Amino acid sequence: MKPTLRPGTSRVNRIPIDRQRTIGFMGEEARTYGTPSMILDIEHTCRELIIEHADPGEDSVGMEVAVKHLAPTLMGMTVEITVRVVAMEGRKVFFETAVKDQLDDVGAGTHTRFVVDKAKTFERLKAKAARFAAQSG
Repeated sequence: MKPTLRPGTSRVNRIPIDRQRTIGFMGEEARTYGTPSMILDIEHTCRELIIEHADPGEDSVGMEVAVKHLAPTLMGMTVEITVRVVAMEGRKVFFETAVKDQLDDVGAGTHTRFVVDKAKTFERLKAKAARFAAQSG
């Protein structure tokens, strides 16, 4: 990680709410931004911020999400996701998150990510796959 990633660093993503990001279980009249989509968009925004400050071969994985969905966002509206680094502990990066649409505060919470070395992660995953294959075999 570059030293440019530090508390106070932030990023804003603007995302149009299309059909794919909405819930459908209450019918067409209730097509609104789904909570799982909001969480995914928050995670992607945080990851993109880390990638801007990552060394070659680094990426990040999510560790924890605590988000409140405060108001509905209609299909066709745009949300603005703001994430800000509030603390760091080694490779752990703690974010404060806020989501707004054109009319309301839509979401707020925290997200924690862990910066990983991709090559080491791939090796750990291969080892786990081998353990699983041996157990299943």
